[in-house]
Amino acid sequence: MMIESEFNIRTAQSTDRSRLANLIHFGTHIHQHLDWKAPLDWIGSSPYLLLENQSEVLATLACPPELPDISWIRLFASGSLITAGKAWDILWNATINELLALGNIKVAAISLQSWFNDLLSQSGFSYIDNVVVLMWERSTPIPASNKKHFHFRPMLPEDLEIVTKIDQSAFDSIWKNSQESLELAFQQASLSSVVETDDGIIGYQFSTMSAMGGHLARLAVMPDWQGRGIGYLLVHEVLKQFYNLGATHVTVNTQKNNNASLALYAKAGFSLTGESYRVYLNNLTS
Repeated sequence: MMIESEFNIRTAQSTDRSRLANLIHFGTHIHQHLDWKAPLDWIGSSPYLLLENQSEVLATLACPPELPDISWIRLFASGSLITAGKAWDILWNATINELLALGNIKVAAISLQSWFNDLLSQSGFSYIDNVVVLMWERSTPIPASNKKHFHFRPMLPEDLEIVTKIDQSAFDSIWKNSQESLELAFQQASLSSVVETDDGIIGYQFSTMSAMGGHLARLAVMPDWQGRGIGYLLVHEVLKQFYNLGATHVTVNTQKNNNASLALYAKAGFSLTGESYRVYLNNLTS
């Protein structure tokens, strides 16, 4: 049995990449954030801490901020040589100190597993919402959009600056994305498109496709244009494209308390799947 004096906590380095990959693959408790950026690609950003003994990486916790006032838990992984609870307590206490050095900050997590729910609840995180999964199936009719006078077109790299402005104005603080994240979304998306008027872009979407079907990953409309059918136009056009590509179904995630989004997707023929993930938040103040 190891004692705490045998533990060492340090910042992950690029030379740790293969050992961290091994821990993620073979660890006993793994949490990975649903993100455009892979957990190992956050190495070099802080806080990204390792817990080790003289010979092995025992656990890791990464939650570097993407934007100044919010940090998501990107990765927590522990192996068989330490309990998940002990590894979490040691690494979370060290992480708090690094985050508070940045000032007051919100730390959020989307928990996919019950054991992680327990760790978060015991560490001052509040359960604030659920992310729910909805699905559209190919046999479902796609009600037409009556917004024919708006221009729908593929997104271009030069659109990303205004897309970022729309994203950050359309979402609450914990759900905003940085331009770097949206650039990654653009690179990884199977479909990316914008809606524009003569005055410029007013909405956008990113979607992905795999053998499992399509996924509407991100959609936002400029606040001044919300409630005018622009979001539905984006969804309608994306569903038509996925239909033409042969997708048997399309999924989308949104918050359980986001009534506007739920109504939008219901109008387009999406139904709740019953799949749901808990969202937690911790407001750290110095």
